[in-house]
Amino acid sequence: MVIKDKKKFLRAIFIIIGIIVFINILIPDRAFSHQDVTTKTVVVTNGDTLWNIAKAEQENNCYYENKDIREIIYDIQQTNDLGSSSLKVNQVLEIPTY
Repeated sequence: MVIKDKKKFLRAIFIIIGIIVFINILIPDRAFSHQDVTTKTVVVTNGDTLWNIAKAEQENNCYYENKDIREIIYDIQQTNDLGSSSLKVNQVLEIPTY
């Protein structure tokens, strides 16, 4: 390929790059799911830990299907704005679900 006019070539390259950047700005970085994520409420009882709650959700909640237990714990912490893994009896947790 021989470039006859460098100015036109560079202008075309910049236009293509601009279009790509513009499209990336318009398209969000999230995937669209066919299922809406809702939450369910779990009330912490005596002896509950984030690990136990996450393990139960891993086994019974399709939202956490095939996810690592540590990811589930982190997700529960983020969803409920928990600064630590400490839980209190009667504390209300929101758990994502389908």
